[in-house]
Amino acid sequence: MSEKIVKGFLVSKTDTKGKITYCNDAFVEISGFCMSELVGKPHSIVRHSDMPRAVFAYLWENIAKGCEVNVYVKNLAKNGDFYWVFANVTPSFDTSGKIIGYYSVRREPNRQGVQRVSELYTKMLQAESSGGIKAGAQVFGEFFKNLCYEDFVMHLQVGE
Repeated sequence: MSEKIVKGFLVSKTDTKGKITYCNDAFVEISGFCMSELVGKPHSIVRHSDMPRAVFAYLWENIAKGCEVNVYVKNLAKNGDFYWVFANVTPSFDTSGKIIGYYSVRREPNRQGVQRVSELYTKMLQAESSGGIKAGAQVFGEFFKNLCYEDFVMHLQVGE
């Protein structure tokens, strides 16, 4: 497995259950899947096993509330390669304010940010391997006890 580097913006839209309804050519290219293999499939088709489930629980909890979320994610390409992204995920609303799906724009992450987040994700994965998603969420919660996750990742991304 080798690492691919994100060029440009990877864009996708999903329904409220996480099934892909749209993806741009850059997303298709880096993932290695055909458009027909992506549209209609769960976005988790590109989930890498190095990603703690508790990170996705945090993401889903917040976007389901109508909040925007920024997150570092390690994705898996069809051929087994991987690629890191800095993802911005936002809910899409209908005219009455009901969430009808989600929109994600991903870009190349700050490499130092990836290194810092990888350390946290490794600890979370170790906890999840013995104690499940709750144990990973506990590590996540303890790490962010005195700081805001969103502020943390935004500072990492801009290199502060």
